[in-house]
Amino acid sequence: MAAERLQKILARAGYGSRRACETMIAEGRVHVNGQVATLGDRADYTSDHITLDHNEIARAEKLTYIMLHKPQGVECSLKPQGGRPGVRELVDMPGRLYPVGRLDADSEGLILLTNDGALTNRLTHPRYGHEKEYRVLLDGYPNKNQIATWRRGVVLEDGEKTAPAEVRLIRKGASGSWLRITMAEGRKQQIRRVALALGMRAKRILRVRLSSLRLGKLEPGQWRTLTPTEIGRLVSRHSKNYTWKKK
Repeated sequence: MAAERLQKILARAGYGSRRACETMIAEGRVHVNGQVATLGDRADYTSDHITLDHNEIARAEKLTYIMLHKPQGVECSLKPQGGRPGVRELVDMPGRLYPVGRLDADSEGLILLTNDGALTNRLTHPRYGHEKEYRVLLDGYPNKNQIATWRRGVVLEDGEKTAPAEVRLIRKGASGSWLRITMAEGRKQQIRRVALALGMRAKRILRVRLSSLRLGKLEPGQWRTLTPTEIGRLVSRHSKNYTWKKK
């Protein structure tokens, strides 16, 4: 088999996205045939001895794709943090599974967990611009100017301006205003920060769509495997050269 870049081998084996695997290599955690690897190195996993943290990497696993409705109070991490459980604890399935992207502990909704490093890279790399759709409850009643500003982009407290987003007022009620927000970037706690910059507070954030995946009727804490059709649609949206074969 031809040699491949190390980050590609690690990602395919389920150790995270390619960017995450590049970080592991840069930190000196990866060895090939006993030598510390560097970014740009190639290897043949069928003949070379590759280790991560001095443990031999696992061979490529059967690819698994799980959709989870993350409840509030659960960290988007593999292990508990700050006394809160991690999403991996909610999925009773063996093997390595990693959450794709972020969703803060106080937010809820659709999370994808997978060991497909190539797909993870396509869904998280900014250049692919995958969409995420949310239902957001604000504690106030935004006016037309505030919504228009949110659509154009808002300068945050760090001086960075957010990208344009699709923002629509769904309904107003006694508890506040519900918005539908669709955006293609994912800064840390972006929706909460934008709301604060506009003088409001996000009381509830529910992610209902990630790229072509929709949350549907999954209740908080429930999960299911993706169907072959869902997987095919998901991978085909992000790369014409990416192929997935049903096993």
